[in-house]
Amino acid sequence: MRQILLFAALAASLALLSGCTLSKTRKDTEDMTDKAAYHKLSAEEAYEMMASQEVVVVDVRTREEYDGGHIENAVLVPNESIGSEMPEALPDKEATLLIYCRSGRRSKDAAEKLLSLGYQSVYDFGGVIDWPYELVKEG
Repeated sequence: MRQILLFAALAASLALLSGCTLSKTRKDTEDMTDKAAYHKLSAEEAYEMMASQEVVVVDVRTREEYDGGHIENAVLVPNESIGSEMPEALPDKEATLLIYCRSGRRSKDAAEKLLSLGYQSVYDFGGVIDWPYELVKEG
């Protein structure tokens, strides 16, 4: 009999504790949806966003890399130039930004820096080496 009571008390405690954890998790999730967050996309998902909504495509490579081939209408904002102030080429912190570089390392870094500067809708789609669509060249 004592084992049954102990088991019932243990089960009730677990149910109570898991309910508290669940409500905290829901609150944390709701808080996160109100704030800007890092988003990772595939090249295909980014391409679909470019075709279906107004976005700003941001190339965070160097000028030389950009001139060698970039996504059409991409704005050049080298990762190294993103510091503690808002980049002049990106005046709207509410705009949807699609960030890319060569391989994905700089785009992730740039996306995180832009979020810390207050940009709200930042998506990293990695590197141009994985971009299966056409590129344009300067000159």
